[in-house]
Amino acid sequence: MKKLALHWKILIGMVLGIVFGFVMNTIEGGKGFVTDWIKPFGTIFINLLKLIAVPLILASLIKGISDLKDISKIKKMGLRTMVIYMITTLVAIVIGLGIVNVVKPGAGMSADTIEKIKSKYETSSGVVDKLAKASARNDAGPLQALVDIFPSNIFTSLGNASMLQIIFFALFVGISLLLIPEKKAKPLMDFFDSLNEVVMKMVDLIMLFAPYAVFALLANVIIAFDDTEILLKLLVYALCVVVGLILMIGFYLVLVSVYTKKSPFWFLKQMSPAQLLAFSTSSSAATLPVTMERVEEHIGVDKEVSGFVLPVGATINMDGTSLYQAIAAVFIMQVVWPEGLTFSNQLIIVATALLASIGSAAVPSAGMVMLVIVLESIGFPAELLPIGLALIFAVDRPLDMMRTTVNVTGDATVSMIVAKSLGKLHDPKPKEWDDNYENVK
Repeated sequence: MKKLALHWKILIGMVLGIVFGFVMNTIEGGKGFVTDWIKPFGTIFINLLKLIAVPLILASLIKGISDLKDISKIKKMGLRTMVIYMITTLVAIVIGLGIVNVVKPGAGMSADTIEKIKSKYETSSGVVDKLAKASARNDAGPLQALVDIFPSNIFTSLGNASMLQIIFFALFVGISLLLIPEKKAKPLMDFFDSLNEVVMKMVDLIMLFAPYAVFALLANVIIAFDDTEILLKLLVYALCVVVGLILMIGFYLVLVSVYTKKSPFWFLKQMSPAQLLAFSTSSSAATLPVTMERVEEHIGVDKEVSGFVLPVGATINMDGTSLYQAIAAVFIMQVVWPEGLTFSNQLIIVATALLASIGSAAVPSAGMVMLVIVLESIGFPAELLPIGLALIFAVDRPLDMMRTTVNVTGDATVSMIVAKSLGKLHDPKPKEWDDNYENVK
């Protein structure tokens, strides 16, 4: 019997997890059972992905840069990557603003619904935490994001998984390897080449557990939704975000089809395991090892391109998050601050959301922290901020899952475009976890 493809196994795990979560919601003690006995398996899976993310970024980026043999190629690849990322993010923001201004999901929400949402979520730990993080980020100064790129201790950066600092260090090492004699550079290059192969094989092994992990992750997400009335009230807003994200996926597929001459359906099939994991984990960083494995082995992007474009994308390219911020900001203003809905304020939202996407952490719900910064940039009343976040808090997690899927898809799309432009897109050569199993028998 033909072996079931990985993406089908993951889909089955997701569906069963959702059904199981709904069933447990109706059983007394069901939520506690999921939290105590099911959720830990999802946490273990995410921890394993995070475990290999840092060595994978370090190894693949150093190997990719040192393989270029020419520093001018780094400049060319880096410039193209940044320009394309900025363009796709700008498109995402414009799509978001267009939808929310046409549909106006916040117009006409009843005072009773607003009061109910406010009383339920305004003082919740989630909202308070997001406001505190946004305040700390604002207090850091305008150039703090630039300062944070340069590490003072790489081991601290590795321990804290500070992606931009790790990327900077890897670029620094890779460029330095190009500037020393090849004979002296070869031992270190061989080490990182070997490390990259080992970590990629670890990805294959971890993915064997993926269907069971997404079952646990989705079951835990479902048991968190205990107020369906509020969810239904926010359905129009949520649908605006979902439609925007679908349009963004469509934009990526057009780019893939027109520029790289690849079938968009083929692209979706190859990327589906990474997309499903992004949906389940809500974390671009946790999904990064799988994204790299799919892009390199199943799409055919050279390691020297994927090793640079994807880690950078997981850190600064947040198209789904930027689209969400545009819709969420205007939605909140439509409900509690309609007088602020001026054309100039919306232009500021475009600029701030574009810059904020660079600073968004690749972790769950980081977009809500950046949303506070976007709102503050247009002079949104501080006393209304808790109410604004409370309005969207109930549906933030499912939307976070969807926008992370878009973020990962965007990273893969840009890696294909950059690879095609540099002549680094070739026929894929997928590897299985047991390719060399005979050697260890």
